[in-house]
Amino acid sequence: MLVVGVNGSPNMFGETRRLIDEVLKACEASGAKTEVIQAQEALEGQDRAYCEDCASPCPGTCLEVQNLADAYDLLKDADAVVVGSPVYFGTISAQLKAFFDKSRLLRKEKGLVGKPAGAVSVGNARFGGQETCIRAIHDILLVHGMLIVGDASRETGAGHQGASGQRPVSEDTFALERAKVLGQGLIEAARKGP
Repeated sequence: MLVVGVNGSPNMFGETRRLIDEVLKACEASGAKTEVIQAQEALEGQDRAYCEDCASPCPGTCLEVQNLADAYDLLKDADAVVVGSPVYFGTISAQLKAFFDKSRLLRKEKGLVGKPAGAVSVGNARFGGQETCIRAIHDILLVHGMLIVGDASRETGAGHQGASGQRPVSEDTFALERAKVLGQGLIEAARKGP
């Protein structure tokens, strides 16, 4: 089983990555292999930083840059996905938005339909927009036909939308615990299959 994290933060090894890593550690503890896509790295080399809807249907021009094509291929190979972003004005980062805006061909191919996916977010304050950011991630996942998994598992019970952390995440024990539960929930959903 492969679980892939997508880090939407411009800081590749910052707070959002820390929370994604907690989810992935829980997946690894259940025997899964894990990998992380850095949205910013995947977008490097693009002529345009964002999708311009250059044609309809999407011709996949953005995928001529190999690192973005490789990132989408890795997502297609995944059995489950966790997506994370820091809070930027109550929503996701520009990097994460561009990463998914350019995924129109992946959506047309139905490459992510039926895959379980969850979300994590980190803000500077306890109530710093983490839930609205997670809901924005959920909207993207739903547009791709993915199955939303919150921070819940059979062992721990129901949770909420995902793991919401406050900087510094290393001191946010509740967020770290919820990230582990999200990882367990992703594994449970992936084992059930589509």
